[in-house]
Amino acid sequence: MTKTETKKRIEKLRELINYHRYLYHVLDREEISQAALDSLKHELFQLEQQFPEFITLDSPTQRVAGKPLEGFKKVEHKVSMLSIEDVFSEEELQDWEDYLKRLLPGQKFDYFAELKIDGFAISLIYENGILKVGSTRGTGRVGENVTQNLKTIESIPLKLETRGKPSTRAKLGARLVPHRNEVSGAGFPNQEIEAKTKKLIEKGKIEIKGEVYMNVKDFERLNKELEKKGQKSFANPRNLAAGSIRQLDPKLAASRPLKFLAYDIVTDLGQKKHSQNHQILTLLGFKTDKGKECQNLNEVIDFWKETAKKREKFPFQIDGVVVIINNNLLFDKLGVVGKSPRAVRAFKFSPKQATTIIEKIILQVGRTGAITPVAILKPVEVGGVKISRATLHNEDEIKRLGVKIGDTIIVGRAGDVIPDVIQVLPELRTGKEKEFKMPKKCPVCDTNLIKPEGEVIWRCPNPKCPARKREYFYHFVSRSAFDIVGFGPKIIDRLLDEGLISDPADLFLLKEDDISHLERFAEKSAQNLINSIQSKKKITFSKFIYALSIRNVGEETAQDLSECFGSIGKFKNASLEELQKIMDIGPVVSKSIYEFFQEKRNLKFIEKLIKVGVRIIEEKKPKQQPLKGKNFVLTGSLESLTREEVKEKIRFLGGEISESVSKKTDFVIVGKEPGLKFEKAKKLGIKILNEKEFLDLIR
Repeated sequence: MTKTETKKRIEKLRELINYHRYLYHVLDREEISQAALDSLKHELFQLEQQFPEFITLDSPTQRVAGKPLEGFKKVEHKVSMLSIEDVFSEEELQDWEDYLKRLLPGQKFDYFAELKIDGFAISLIYENGILKVGSTRGTGRVGENVTQNLKTIESIPLKLETRGKPSTRAKLGARLVPHRNEVSGAGFPNQEIEAKTKKLIEKGKIEIKGEVYMNVKDFERLNKELEKKGQKSFANPRNLAAGSIRQLDPKLAASRPLKFLAYDIVTDLGQKKHSQNHQILTLLGFKTDKGKECQNLNEVIDFWKETAKKREKFPFQIDGVVVIINNNLLFDKLGVVGKSPRAVRAFKFSPKQATTIIEKIILQVGRTGAITPVAILKPVEVGGVKISRATLHNEDEIKRLGVKIGDTIIVGRAGDVIPDVIQVLPELRTGKEKEFKMPKKCPVCDTNLIKPEGEVIWRCPNPKCPARKREYFYHFVSRSAFDIVGFGPKIIDRLLDEGLISDPADLFLLKEDDISHLERFAEKSAQNLINSIQSKKKITFSKFIYALSIRNVGEETAQDLSECFGSIGKFKNASLEELQKIMDIGPVVSKSIYEFFQEKRNLKFIEKLIKVGVRIIEEKKPKQQPLKGKNFVLTGSLESLTREEVKEKIRFLGGEISESVSKKTDFVIVGKEPGLKFEKAKKLGIKILNEKEFLDLIR
């Protein structure tokens, strides 16, 4: 972008961010996800760093939150409650350290890393040990006095006390605090700090910062209660916590299971390290977040990765790790830029959604001739994966979304896997965006495209289209079909380009000499590939049906057809009426199957497969089908089983697989980093199984 274009982009980003921040922080509602909003803010911050002359006082990067709600008294923070700048990758974290080293040449840094809980930030001020003022962050300089609401939270002490060892406190009837905090593992501070803390409790002020939050299980239970009463439910625990604190009736706050987690002490109690703040908070009876002293960034990254693995096990929601310079003198010396301290960063987990730009739209030709528009994106990380393209599904979907080439969009991962365009942000248009028009000819073979009546998908009708041919090969060797190990797209492309294969049946006729002379094919690798192909001549009937690539016939339908007909002979000779009588096989699918077998080239291909030695074997299922009638959905990655293996086990025991969660779903199997399916299952109250529970079930 030119300097002028960058300036316009910055202005539009500010306007859009301010709008969504106002919705979220002032009106307690949202139109886009927080992950998407974070992505917009991150882009704005990066652009302003490149062109600091465009930074203005009213920029979202220079403020912390929206205006306080009317109805509460305003509280001016003596020390501003600053925001924390985000980083999303190890590279950006390293760039931050390099930046600090340029500011303080020769200085060695050590860090404290702690959980970034997704809660509602507040400040607590104690005078002579008694809670006097509890306030929201507000604008950072001015917040709202919500003391009465905060007093209803049991985890916030109304009076600060230190009475020596935990055992002594227990005898005195005070709140029992473990000697090593259950969450952080922090011990107690040294005697000098403890003495000063006691002195300020007796006479003085102590200010503590932390987050009001709600455990996920409590949130789900409360949302169900609200829905039963016909009241509006909340989008996430953070919104519920904020909504509970920022309303005028303390009784409502008291009725909700809110909690408080402390992470910082503003008051100087002699602490030289940030880690000592956690020790003092433990001494005072506060629950603190999990943290670790790290000697370098490698240790920080290890802690971040380990935390990401355990993310779903925490009772509360977290969205990253806060990384802070542990030395308080260095922290103060590095100072503040805008509204963020230089010495701290929020190392976020990869978002489920992010914003990026559509650079162009291309057409992808599928194995059945379906033409799918695909958006080529400015690369962005979503859910731990860097993506550069996303499906736009069809022409109607492009019109529904209002997509133009050059648009800024919100992109996510549909079904936790496939990159998907979720929303267009037309507010960020410059006027240079271009409309996309569906071409009338196939981009590969130049055949006129067709769109059958009643369908939304354009198709290339040419069965000899090179793109269709390649996609069919990819499908034929895939895990759900013939499952030929080591036979990926690059090898298929090479063999097609060399003219060694014309249809998938030719794979079983290949000899070692046919491919060993090709570049990068050593004698051993050629033999391994031939062995892999020959070992897959036996195939179950359902997989064989799926491998044929009949339009509208997926894995579940192939399974139903296999059970109904039992042999390829009966299947290929079935009449349209017979097909339509099969349960769950509608008129569209029946027509696709019937028309497939009316084409002579398809019948010849099946004959050729049998002739080259392919054997269709009977699928022997146990007499007892314990999962019969049960519907399963998978989300996230599993450790000991692949998705295909899980699906096969479920089908073998009579169960069914669905791609989406609904009221008909009986079980949702959840692996690492589950997506929206997991959230929907919890909302619908569907039974959730982890990998071990699933294995126990099928045993």
